[in-house]
Amino acid sequence: MFDNLEYLLTIFWYVVLITAVVQYAMLDGFDLGVGMLLLCTKKDEDRRIFMNAIGPVWDGNEVWLVIVMGALFAGFPLVYAKLLSSFYSPIMVLVFALIFRAVAIEFRSKRPSRAWRQMWDVLFFGASLVIAFALGVALGNFVTGIPLGEHFEYQGGIVLTFLRPYPVLVGLLTVSLFTMHGAIFLTMKTMGELHDKLLKWVRPSILAYMVVYVVVTFATLIYEPHIVARFHHYPWLFSFAVVDVLVLVSIFWNFHRNYFGWAFLGSCANIMLLLILFASGMFPELLRSSIDPAYSLTIFNTVSSVKTLSVLAIIVAIGLPLVIVYMSWVYHIFRGKVVLDDHSY
Repeated sequence: MFDNLEYLLTIFWYVVLITAVVQYAMLDGFDLGVGMLLLCTKKDEDRRIFMNAIGPVWDGNEVWLVIVMGALFAGFPLVYAKLLSSFYSPIMVLVFALIFRAVAIEFRSKRPSRAWRQMWDVLFFGASLVIAFALGVALGNFVTGIPLGEHFEYQGGIVLTFLRPYPVLVGLLTVSLFTMHGAIFLTMKTMGELHDKLLKWVRPSILAYMVVYVVVTFATLIYEPHIVARFHHYPWLFSFAVVDVLVLVSIFWNFHRNYFGWAFLGSCANIMLLLILFASGMFPELLRSSIDPAYSLTIFNTVSSVKTLSVLAIIVAIGLPLVIVYMSWVYHIFRGKVVLDDHSY
């Protein structure tokens, strides 16, 4: 049985985990979107502008992914262990993609050779696509569940378990979402001919995302009804879905009126609301068992000790505001349009 303190600390750490996931998706999401759009333009100057649009912030955005994994490791260690052991190979692919993306950004402009830059551009595009798709597939697997046995032992394969139809569909949703997110972000950072070109890309990306969004919504209602079961017990949760639809409409409307900043904030809000809907439907599960829901890993049967959570809560209360303040300062310093100079990528 949980006492009040342990229950409150468990919920607090769960909120910290979801907050870190939301922050990572919103911030690194547009980085990945920019990467997936890189090959859509052939001019080297345009590609350099793309790189420099995210150059000052991309590595800071990835800090939230470290916080996500740290929160799992410290707050819910059994989930961390089962997640990494169950999907070891896919996670290694994700790690290599993260490494190659970082290397591509730093190495691309080290030589003027066209072949050299083209190679790193392709790697940057491929790594961004793999990361975005893998994150969506992982999210889809959390919804569908993975084959966990009575003692939380993993009983599935690697590729066939990970790449099931519904998770793949969620992976496509993530790719389309981040592409839209990155395209809107670039409209705020570019000017001139490139800006005009981007204006033609954004509307199709929004429409493509909306189509995939509708398909995934119906697929969830039909094939994964357990994710909306909680909404029937707490009807007020449907308000998040209603607001999300209104946000999607506002993205299109704001972009049509050339309110690019508001459109980008709407895209951020859409990501946040999607993850809130996901967390609301999954709660209190973190890793659902597709064999028997009773074998699922929840925040309550995997949580660390009260002492550990108490110490972590103090660290988070001090460190998290500092991270937010620092990143806000960085974004403020590097606001505005991208102008290339001798120190640019």
